[in-house]
Amino acid sequence: MKGVQGSVGVVKTNLLNIGKLSLDSGKTIPNVEIAYEIYGRLNEDKSNAILICHALSGDAHAAGKHRSNSRKHGWYDIAIGKNKTYDTKKYFIICSNVIGGCQGSTGPASINPKTKKPYGLSFPKITVGDMVRAQKKLIEHFNIKKLFCVSGGSMGGMQALKWATDYPEAVGSVIALATSAKQYPMGIAFHDLGRKAIINDPDYKSGNYYGGRLPKNGLSLARQAAHITYLSQQSFERKFGRKKKNKNGHKFGIGFEVQSYLKYKGESFVRRFDANSYLYITDAIDNFDLTEDGKKDLAEVFENIKSKILLISFTTDWLYPPKQVEEIYQSLAEAGKQVLYRELDLPWGHDSFLVYNNTLGNLTGEFLKKEYIRQKI
Repeated sequence: MKGVQGSVGVVKTNLLNIGKLSLDSGKTIPNVEIAYEIYGRLNEDKSNAILICHALSGDAHAAGKHRSNSRKHGWYDIAIGKNKTYDTKKYFIICSNVIGGCQGSTGPASINPKTKKPYGLSFPKITVGDMVRAQKKLIEHFNIKKLFCVSGGSMGGMQALKWATDYPEAVGSVIALATSAKQYPMGIAFHDLGRKAIINDPDYKSGNYYGGRLPKNGLSLARQAAHITYLSQQSFERKFGRKKKNKNGHKFGIGFEVQSYLKYKGESFVRRFDANSYLYITDAIDNFDLTEDGKKDLAEVFENIKSKILLISFTTDWLYPPKQVEEIYQSLAEAGKQVLYRELDLPWGHDSFLVYNNTLGNLTGEFLKKEYIRQKI
């Protein structure tokens, strides 16, 4: 990926009311709002649009800054901008916060129009398919009939695959990184641990904590447990080893730097994320299964796909290891689809799809350049 030059500058998050949204559960949500950001310009025939899908803890703010004096750039700023992988001189980039989220899109913390209070646990169950359905309405708002590309890692990759299967005529290409065709038991187990930490926090109050004390301890522990799965043993060893800190207070307090790091990650997360959203989104991930619990063969699921697909896995990713991405590749190949698969030997574990490196950036950049020619943008 290119360097930090070429920033998209100061940007704003927009809100779009997409009206009523029908869910996979059979329920509906009225007056759904989607938070989104855009970078670059849509060309005359609306053929250069790329949808970037975020992972579990992401949001619509993928690039640039919200204030000129802010130090915080968007979560994918390293890849989006002029002359970067997702080149805003060529492409019109869209990133939206998923429904069920807490960064502007309608979710459990939103006001229920019937009760005039936050939904809390009365918010209906959501799926990855529901997230994509809401995104489709956003894309229709721009009168875009076909996206040049849908790209995402982790849960974002799940969304990208759902786009390809559910709306085959509306997607030209897909980049899916560090993802899977279904959630496997280990991922479910870590999510379950996190949800229990939240629900067992005394301040959780059955999800009705809005306006009072937030379940910070439970959400912090959930984030810490999850964050362990995002890194690799190599990255833990390189970053921390057995470096120690002075113990404070309790004799079983923070004695190692890795403990301090996880504590920091947990505390920073609770300042920007809603506990109920964490429950809903992790549940959506855990229930994600393109084969519908084995009712369909994966190659059969991919039969109608028209996109060219780039799949990327990372050798050190133990949350969504290479064999899970290979499963997608083999099924796409069996279905006779245009698919490229690359396993990259990078040391950062699951988070490798977010880390600055030329190996990943050059691969995705070359794929987009070739697609730009193939799709005749």
